[in-house]
Amino acid sequence: MTDLIALNGRLLASIKADDYAGHDPFDFLNSRLFQATPLNQNRIARLVWLQLGKHLPINLRPLLQVPKMRNPKGIALCLAGLLQDFRRTSRPEFLDEAKRLGPWLISQRSDPEFWQSPCWGYHFDWQARAFHVPAGKPNIITTCYVARALYALGQQTADSRLMELALSSARFMADHLYTERDGQAFYAYIPGETAFVHNASLWGAAWCAFAGHQTGRVDLVDQAMRVTRETVSAQSADGSWVYGTRKHHQFVDSFHTGFNLEALCLIRDVTRSVEFDDCIRRGYDYYVSTFITSTGDINYYKTSTYPLDMHSVAQAVITLLTTGNGPTAREQSTLILSRAIECLYQPARNRFVYQKHRWLTNRINYTRWTQAWAYYALAFYHRYCAEPSNATN
Repeated sequence: MTDLIALNGRLLASIKADDYAGHDPFDFLNSRLFQATPLNQNRIARLVWLQLGKHLPINLRPLLQVPKMRNPKGIALCLAGLLQDFRRTSRPEFLDEAKRLGPWLISQRSDPEFWQSPCWGYHFDWQARAFHVPAGKPNIITTCYVARALYALGQQTADSRLMELALSSARFMADHLYTERDGQAFYAYIPGETAFVHNASLWGAAWCAFAGHQTGRVDLVDQAMRVTRETVSAQSADGSWVYGTRKHHQFVDSFHTGFNLEALCLIRDVTRSVEFDDCIRRGYDYYVSTFITSTGDINYYKTSTYPLDMHSVAQAVITLLTTGNGPTAREQSTLILSRAIECLYQPARNRFVYQKHRWLTNRINYTRWTQAWAYYALAFYHRYCAEPSNATN
């Protein structure tokens, strides 16, 4: 069997060798050649170009002058993984590296003068069907992951200023993302957008509930609970959630379902409420029975195994260990990681492929989407398994 701890170290070394920078499935709009054409001003052209970059199995980014860059969410995942490794080993080099990444994350916050409260976005322009997001414009998912990582770093180093900065990002969510529309309350993905996406809204609720609890802001907790109830009420009878409320959001996939469950568990733990226990149980049962195969593969969609994707694998491990717990969840996580190494790992390059389809494998090295998630999940798994309280759980 593969030595997972040694692999964890090699993967981190590979990420560090590139100084945590790399390409991303969604960074095609960073092409200097594309930006120099009039197509960069056309919504449809941007959308087509972005999707082309996401699905091409050959990496044309060097040719098209798409630079390798650090991604705030990717750095947050790596920082969180370093803290997991430090908790497991007490080796100072892990904490020192995390402390080196913290200031960089702070420096990348979206325009402080305009947004006031701390918030973060991606390093590339992003075109969705419903909206265009310029580089640096904050979004709820990146802000949540960065804030959680910085708070954990502040907690580990007893840096109260760092924890306060992380917690104050909840004000950005409450002030700029909280939305009431058509009788529903939710946190929008980006400021000014009215699409209701369940995992984004729940992550905002989880962080606002946590920040409200830590700072004594009862109004933040109440707002987060209202938002949470909206998504809970949208859960299907079989325990699933579609991605969002718009027509083109009517799909069910594994990692967004995992996000929902992880966020719900955080909300439950913060509020010490049993209100969502049945929802979590039904969602977890659906997740395990629908997305995890007997061989350890993770189905991408409820209707399809392919593509095999390390992002789905990583979230499966985290979902199982945070939502399920118990020996079965641990055994399943071990099987899932072993299967991912068998199918998706490239030993000669010390990294994972992006996606494996039925007849084609996309081996492009994506730092934020693939390697950072893989490292965080492995570090989380090892820390979990090393803790005595989990020895028999």
